[in-house]
Amino acid sequence: MDVIADLQWRGLVAQMTDAGLGARLASAPVTVYHGIDATADSLHVGNLLGVLVLQRLQRAGHRPIVLLGGGTTLIGDPSGKEAERPMRPVEEVRANVAAIGRQLERFLDFGTGPSGAVLVDNADWLCSEPLTDFLRDVGKHFTVNAMMAKDSVRRRLEDREQGISFTEFSYMLLQAFDYLHLYDTMGTRLQIGGSDQWGNITAGVDLVRRARGASVDGLTWPLLTRSDGTKFGKSVEGNVWLDATRTSPYEMFQFWFQADDADVGRLLRTFTDLGPVEIETLEAEGAERPQDRAPQRALARHVTAAVHGAAAASQAEQAAQALFGGDLAGLDGPALEGVFADAPSSVLPRTGLEGGLGLVELLAQTGVSPSRSAARREIAQGGIYLNNTRVEDPDRVVRPADLLAGAFVVVRRGKRAYHLLRFGE
Repeated sequence: MDVIADLQWRGLVAQMTDAGLGARLASAPVTVYHGIDATADSLHVGNLLGVLVLQRLQRAGHRPIVLLGGGTTLIGDPSGKEAERPMRPVEEVRANVAAIGRQLERFLDFGTGPSGAVLVDNADWLCSEPLTDFLRDVGKHFTVNAMMAKDSVRRRLEDREQGISFTEFSYMLLQAFDYLHLYDTMGTRLQIGGSDQWGNITAGVDLVRRARGASVDGLTWPLLTRSDGTKFGKSVEGNVWLDATRTSPYEMFQFWFQADDADVGRLLRTFTDLGPVEIETLEAEGAERPQDRAPQRALARHVTAAVHGAAAASQAEQAAQALFGGDLAGLDGPALEGVFADAPSSVLPRTGLEGGLGLVELLAQTGVSPSRSAARREIAQGGIYLNNTRVEDPDRVVRPADLLAGAFVVVRRGKRAYHLLRFGE
């Protein structure tokens, strides 16, 4: 497989240290690593891109290493940051490393074969390296002049208000040492990362060359932005996390489903395994019938399934359709609460539910309708729906058989005015 050609078609190559990298990857398996600092107890959409590039390389026969920055997270990467990162407690970083390691198992094959993925933590060598040895063996290969010329450092030096501490200034040397360590212990010959990591990656390439006389490579992908130039990977609530307790499968599906028409083709290339014919067909469908959002639906389905599994993606899609009058019966409690998170809600006792609770009374009691008489009139006019089914009888009662996921009833007034009723003990 010409994996570089595939990455280029998908828009995932920004810089390479050597134009001959593609030929080397095509001729023999290579050990490649990607570093992720453990700044949270979950990966987010921004991290997902690097993991998927590792996945593509593994499928092409190469051996991926995920380096979790248990050591470098204690220091903080200045790349792309306008101010110093907060110092994190050691115990928090260790917990984050463990949590992220578990998430990675969904995406990479950590088997024992020649292309089996490997998980490492740079705290294992950085935190035990004597300072004087580090300065003699690593620091002597770098000039302060060259380090100050790197974009990540230069921008902070130009900001007299913030500046850069010696701690963060040293980050580049630590990451370079990671490359040297992985070259020595695992024969690693390629590091990958976002284009904001180019300076750190080339520092590692230079260190391996100076210290070992060996030639190794680096590759970056462009930082993802939306068509309007804003950073991609965040919703209005913040990061889109891969942990379902932070970002539910429904919220994950909605994030991708809401992709702009101008962005969706690029996102399909970047975040899915769909090929040229499939993506071009979806783009044509989107251009012909934009209201159907076929490309966005395919994008949301594929990414949500990759992160949470096919069953969760299917339920998330069903949940998304529920807002447009779709079937609610197959949704569990968390999905219902996710779908109707922005809708008004009420918690009611189950008392009396066995004998049936009058719908008109419920509509007035919860404020869905302003009064009982208004509720009766709206039912007669066909404007009230129970679990997305139109109610025609003003004497309709709500019984246990109407409960969704054993506890919920969804009332809709008109086309979009939803109210979620939860019946407690």
